[in-house]
Amino acid sequence: MFFTTAVISLGALFSCAQKSSPSTKNMDNTTNTTTPAVLTTGKTDTATFANGCFWCTEAIFEQLDGVISAESGYTGGQRENPTYKEVCSGETGHAECLQIVYDPAKISFDELLEVFWETHDPTTLNRQGADVGTQYRSGVFYHNEEQKQKAEKYKTELDKSGAFDRPIVTEITAFTKFYPAENYHQQYFENNENTNPYCKIVIRPKIDKFRKVFKDKLKKE
Repeated sequence: MFFTTAVISLGALFSCAQKSSPSTKNMDNTTNTTTPAVLTTGKTDTATFANGCFWCTEAIFEQLDGVISAESGYTGGQRENPTYKEVCSGETGHAECLQIVYDPAKISFDELLEVFWETHDPTTLNRQGADVGTQYRSGVFYHNEEQKQKAEKYKTELDKSGAFDRPIVTEITAFTKFYPAENYHQQYFENNENTNPYCKIVIRPKIDKFRKVFKDKLKKE
């Protein structure tokens, strides 16, 4: 897949774990409410994915036509209301994830899965590039039986096709609870592109490649 090797060498120098000081634009722990409103057909669905640093995943998924909101947070662990520091310790069981609310009349769960598989390496256990730890594991946290079946089918078919050189280790687990990340993590790339080297060196190349591959699925500018 196209994201697995392009930024490894540079990414090793700028891992998501090597955080700079939080942006002063969003210092509290409340959920960011600056995401622009998106017109919908009325019905919405929710998808929850873990595929590495949520700074990267949020910046990608929020650009898809039909995605109403993409919120960074934590899921899959035991501790209630975890902080970012606690999740980074690897002791909470939580993964950095993205809670996606979308309009199924504009974009399907299958299409979201396609973007999910294409934009990270699902063959590395508890790791994405230079970001290492259980909090960076690959996972689909399904909200219903249909999502579970589609995720499992997609995973099986990708393994059989030889799309990856190694077996896919993505966990497919029932969703339990989502905890929004601290406010300064929301829309991180948008707020910090010009101040944090990680945004320029790691996230920007991923976004540029994503936009080329999925140009037909992007929101109209």
